[in-house]
Amino acid sequence: MLDARELIGRCDVALITLDSLRYDVAVAALEAGETPNLAALLPGGVWEKRHTPGSFTYAAHQAFLSGFLPTPARPGRHPRLFAAAFEGSRSTSPQTLTFEEATLPAALAARGYHTVCVGGVGFFNGRSALGSALPSLFAEAHWSPASGVKNPDSADVQTRVAAEALRAVPFEQRAFLLLNVAATHTPTHFYVPGARQDSPETQRAALRTVDAALPVLLDALRARGTTLLIICADHGTCFGEDGYHGHRLAHPLVWTVPYAELVLGETGA
Repeated sequence: MLDARELIGRCDVALITLDSLRYDVAVAALEAGETPNLAALLPGGVWEKRHTPGSFTYAAHQAFLSGFLPTPARPGRHPRLFAAAFEGSRSTSPQTLTFEEATLPAALAARGYHTVCVGGVGFFNGRSALGSALPSLFAEAHWSPASGVKNPDSADVQTRVAAEALRAVPFEQRAFLLLNVAATHTPTHFYVPGARQDSPETQRAALRTVDAALPVLLDALRARGTTLLIICADHGTCFGEDGYHGHRLAHPLVWTVPYAELVLGETGA
């Protein structure tokens, strides 16, 4: 685990959530050499297997933004990078950034960070009270139909919006970015010509478009110095396995997610 307490204040923070991306799909794409930009970032060149705290986007992001990021998928007590203080918490360490605020955006804002959300799925669209709940946690929020799940070019749109928002933040001020990537969320069938249904193969094709779109955002982050970067899925999804479809259900393919954390901008990252 990285030392979040030491890093916060001297570097930016970016949380990239690959919405609905299954761990097995991420690993298959990585092993086939289809995600070279992600491969160059992953510590040890591999995705870490973790368990998400929520089986659908809203629940998972509410947890993430209070410090409950995906937990390593192995027995043991695993300390967290961030933790909202509450009595009886047993998953913190000297490296954990513990804060009194209810959410990570509020905690980082109190420490001088400018907070930016670039949304993808409907829980970030600002079109309803529910769709505004997560974006309202940030000082600046962006969403448009072009950044949503129905646009095959959403990854390119979202990374460019995020990069532009970062470039507008004064260099002397730290930034916190949440990018909720829409492309890997259903529907993904249009990423494979002729496909009529979503499947692991179509989600894998969607992930390739995300990987191809990353450089513009990574360049913007590197231009600002160092970044504590977390890349993970918020949950997985089922494509008919054991009769299950979608998410918001208790299936291993939903609960198991890919995860990586690193300091971007340091030697080798």
